[in-house]
Amino acid sequence: MGKIKFIDRLRLGFAVSVAKSVTFGVRSLRLGAASVLPGSIARRIEPQLLQLLSQQVKNGVILIAGTNGKTTTSLLLCEILQRQGYRVAHNSTGANLENGLMTALMENSNLLGKLDVDYAILEVDENIVPLVLAPIQPKLILCLNLFRDQLDRYGEVDTISKRWTKAIATLPSQTIVVANADDPTICYLGQQLSQQKVSFFGLNEPENYLEAIPHAVDSIYCPKCGHALNYKGVYLSHMGEYSCPSCGFSRSQPTLDSSEWQQILVGLYNKYNTLAAATAAKELGVDEVIIRDAIPNFQAAFGRAEELKINGKNVRILLSKNPVGTNETIRVVTQSSDTTTLLVLNDKIQDGEDVSWIWDVDTEKLVERGGTLVVSGDRAYDMALRLRYSESSPQSNFNLIVQENLRQAINTALERTPLNETLHILPTYTAMLDVREALTGRKIR
Repeated sequence: MGKIKFIDRLRLGFAVSVAKSVTFGVRSLRLGAASVLPGSIARRIEPQLLQLLSQQVKNGVILIAGTNGKTTTSLLLCEILQRQGYRVAHNSTGANLENGLMTALMENSNLLGKLDVDYAILEVDENIVPLVLAPIQPKLILCLNLFRDQLDRYGEVDTISKRWTKAIATLPSQTIVVANADDPTICYLGQQLSQQKVSFFGLNEPENYLEAIPHAVDSIYCPKCGHALNYKGVYLSHMGEYSCPSCGFSRSQPTLDSSEWQQILVGLYNKYNTLAAATAAKELGVDEVIIRDAIPNFQAAFGRAEELKINGKNVRILLSKNPVGTNETIRVVTQSSDTTTLLVLNDKIQDGEDVSWIWDVDTEKLVERGGTLVVSGDRAYDMALRLRYSESSPQSNFNLIVQENLRQAINTALERTPLNETLHILPTYTAMLDVREALTGRKIR
């Protein structure tokens, strides 16, 4: 704290003290997790709060950005660093806008605003990355992927990518960037950064190629020249092995061989999360034995392939908030022998109020396999209509149940789930919070 001016130190301490009082009050009254409000209030007292806290992190701040996988990847990387013996601050509640980042850092500081941690891992909403790079000056930036997410909030992926590239290029040369080689947009971003050190992660598993490019695809054109890319194979959405026949742009070589690494949790998307965290940890100098030991012992974040036991029945919650993510959770379901699925579609601000994205989801795969599909949520009938349009014939062998009341929908789905099977629940973000509260009796906000 020696480099902070005396007046800034006083204002910082006052801001943090007020924020901690707000946190105590909110949690004492059980009004929520207090993951955003304290930061919002403290920021009004000390506008430079994010910068003043970030510069105290001894080994630097790690930013994790992307459309899908931020929470799971950040939790795994946090566990790896803690196993190495580091003290780590982390916005584990998933509050990834500026106020949430500040709240997470203050959570780990004392009443005077003094932060005593080795690393801070902050998962960041993709739209605010350019806004926080300057005050945070991160040690490492982990770029996971870019997909269409909330159509009413964000622009096209190439627009976001250009903003990222422009902002990251201004950072000092000691900044480390870890980028997804299999995502053409992210890979090109990494190749454009001549000043920073860039490493790549990706898959090398042709046996997991999809049979065809799915409907939910965003970036199959060359980010350099605009020509259609040639794909050797696709793993999910536009992510795979590719090259451009026009300008020669091609996928960079990943640092780690994915075939030599096991993965956390279920689903191919979690192999990406595993490789992302492992590559970042290697760049930070963590012992590989520690990285490999952390993977099989990893516990799922709430709602991200989280498994619960409810009334003697197995339940797996798979957050499904956009086309690509939902296609991957559907792949998990269809690769199992389980016959009951609950889909919960909400349209609150955190979900995105435009739910037209469900028409880019390959729900046909769920319908084709048959079984029982229960739908609920604010937009239950939109989802039900999408499933009906997924029928290849009027004689399709699936049972569709629409239940607006979420608790009744959960009970119905549990009743239809045999004892030896797992009920898969595919909710959007706010729906996931509601589902967990209904199942566990605990709110997460």
